[in-house]
Amino acid sequence: MASVAALALPGRTAAGASAVPGGVTGVRLAGAEAPIEIIEDALGIPHVRAQSLHDAFFGQGYLVARDRLFQIDQQYRREQGRMAEAFGPGFVAADTAARLFHYRGDIDAELAAMPAGVLESAKGYVAGINARIAELEADPAQLPPEYPALGLRPLRWDLRDLARARGVETGDAEDEIRRARLAALGLLEVDRLMSPLRPAWDFRLPDGLDVAAVSDADLGLLAASARPQPFGALELAGADPEERRAGRLAQGSNAWTIAASRSATGRPILANDPHLGIGSFSPRHIVHLTAPGLDVIGAGAPGQPGIMQGHTDRFAFGRTNSHIDQTDLFILKTAADDPDRYWHKGEWQRFEIFDETITVKGGAAQPVRLRYAGGRPIVAQDPARQRATAFATCDMLPGALMRFAIIAINLATGWPSLMEAFRLHVSPTNFHYADIDGNTGWQIIGFAPRRPRHDGLLPAPGDGDHDWNGLIPVSELPHLDNPKQGWFASANQLNLPADYPHARKIIGFEWSDPFRHDRICEVLKAQPRHGIADSIALQHDVQSLPARALLRLIPANVSAAAAPAAALMRGWDGAMTADSAAALLYQMVLPELLAAYRLAVVPAAARDLIPSVNLHDMLQALAAPDARLGPQPAAARDAMIDAALAAGWQTALARGGADPAGWRWGDLHRVAITHPLAMLPRIAAAFPAIDGGRSGGDGSTPMARGLNVRRGYGVTHGASYLQVIDVGGWDNSRFLLLPGQSADPRSPQYRDFYDRWLAGDMQPLWFSRAAVDAHAARRLLLTPA
Repeated sequence: MASVAALALPGRTAAGASAVPGGVTGVRLAGAEAPIEIIEDALGIPHVRAQSLHDAFFGQGYLVARDRLFQIDQQYRREQGRMAEAFGPGFVAADTAARLFHYRGDIDAELAAMPAGVLESAKGYVAGINARIAELEADPAQLPPEYPALGLRPLRWDLRDLARARGVETGDAEDEIRRARLAALGLLEVDRLMSPLRPAWDFRLPDGLDVAAVSDADLGLLAASARPQPFGALELAGADPEERRAGRLAQGSNAWTIAASRSATGRPILANDPHLGIGSFSPRHIVHLTAPGLDVIGAGAPGQPGIMQGHTDRFAFGRTNSHIDQTDLFILKTAADDPDRYWHKGEWQRFEIFDETITVKGGAAQPVRLRYAGGRPIVAQDPARQRATAFATCDMLPGALMRFAIIAINLATGWPSLMEAFRLHVSPTNFHYADIDGNTGWQIIGFAPRRPRHDGLLPAPGDGDHDWNGLIPVSELPHLDNPKQGWFASANQLNLPADYPHARKIIGFEWSDPFRHDRICEVLKAQPRHGIADSIALQHDVQSLPARALLRLIPANVSAAAAPAAALMRGWDGAMTADSAAALLYQMVLPELLAAYRLAVVPAAARDLIPSVNLHDMLQALAAPDARLGPQPAAARDAMIDAALAAGWQTALARGGADPAGWRWGDLHRVAITHPLAMLPRIAAAFPAIDGGRSGGDGSTPMARGLNVRRGYGVTHGASYLQVIDVGGWDNSRFLLLPGQSADPRSPQYRDFYDRWLAGDMQPLWFSRAAVDAHAARRLLLTPA
């Protein structure tokens, strides 16, 4: 039997090789129901041709395990709370938190409620992953390099775990605590300086909440500091609250949909580039799945079955975050004589309690006791104060089966069946749609809790008076069908229609600044006909609207210390190109201005709780300065900008060099891909860093290349996957994937897209059978054992 590695390594052929370059590799595997043909095209994209839904998703599971095994294995370990058994006692706290977010209801009932095709597809995906693991168990030499370096073996997957593990998502819990603490100081309104409420809203303290009693201790296991672990790169555990908040809001995306009436192709165009973490494992993996009733291609999240962004043979789809507020903290009163009882709806009730044991490498097994109040995890408990915190999250609700929702979307044949699929979709999303009949649409999807007596901005008493009252049906969430203007866009900005009844159906108040969206609209409005090349250009657009706003604020007369900076920036158009000296200077000036504005407007008593101010609202306030800046606000504003220019110039000299003519933003703003465990010498040696690439843009430009100034100027998040879909002219569609399909350095797909991605050189996403066959590079035949 030929090794599967032959598919990934050039120059290997197998018996019975066809005329296709690279030949045919045959593999017998347990779990497949019938032969599965996989054609890998010249760009490394696999096209799975199966005879059933089970086998199509079997192929996806097998391939993602081939390309990303350690990535999905560690994610699986984390969610199952089994890190300590591999890495030791430093992970016990993290494992405890992970297990607290295991669904404790009837898993069999959850699975039985799945549509038959969805469930069969999920079974196939899990079987495909396990088939690859079994193959590696038989031939350990083929294991990815992490395993021998760490002395590990991959875990077998269980379908039930896809329904059980819901993930530790803290949502806005830290924000709720911060606002309560500000309220206790009488400074709640100051919170708007960091986190403006969108849409406009008056703060309302929940009836019965003692804000003076709220503290960070109420976060309990939700506080990252409560889950220390030696591998900080595996998650943002070591970051401070502001970094975690910025990271959460940075997980955005761009998407726009162009109707045939505005398209240069005469067909709809759908463009999407999800903004996720950059610097470690790629968060997307591409595959094409075909079977009776299924023909879908695009990018999926490794470890989750199905395609999240892409197209079927009938419609294209994309997604951006919609920032639905899906979590709340509830403060419970516990009984003095029994801390496992809590007061709810006029009577003492008992926590649901589950006892588990965490296996610990190199140490004794650790027993843990997990408590729930009506299915809500108890994240903090203080018996001496008769106090506990329940964390309500949509992820823990019955039917919150996000890992199955993507399959349902992939199996849909049009909008009516998509609306059925959306019932399973938990994650807050703007769903973009365009079909071969010319229809275009946008729909907010995701679980949105009904809050009859509070707004979710602060913790609420857990006595039952403020409990959620079901979910807002997806049919009642905002949507748009075939807009008259012929296009629409979303970029995580507030996009609730003006007539949406937000007071009765609260969705959320934290939305991204509108800079990316407004720039996208600026471009689309100016294009009577928009083509594929236009979408590609817009995805790589580096015009910065906040930079342009700052340029308009530079005083006519500046000090001698600020004059060089003012002169350089006045000649700039606001484009954050990699070769721009002014872009580098802007990145040095902006933090100085933000810091100075914060000191000017945030009261000293609140500064520990308000570590930053909102960029969009700051620029608006500086454009029309008011009494917050003193008796002469315009003069104070000009002095503040003057000082920021002078200080930024000195920082630019230190960072960019003594000669401003040699400054280049891209020299600082680089794209480096390293293994998340590269702090371990054996891992660093086995996984050479992929680096050296210079980038333009920042977190506010359509070509989102975000950074965290506290940790340097390198790119930390952005669009590792990009797609532009020609709806109906499928083979004209284009894509990019950073840095490549495989996370194994032995594969030619380890970094083959890195240079293309940096250059914006989008590649064809072949879809038709004729195009795939014409560009076939390798063939793999999976047959049942």
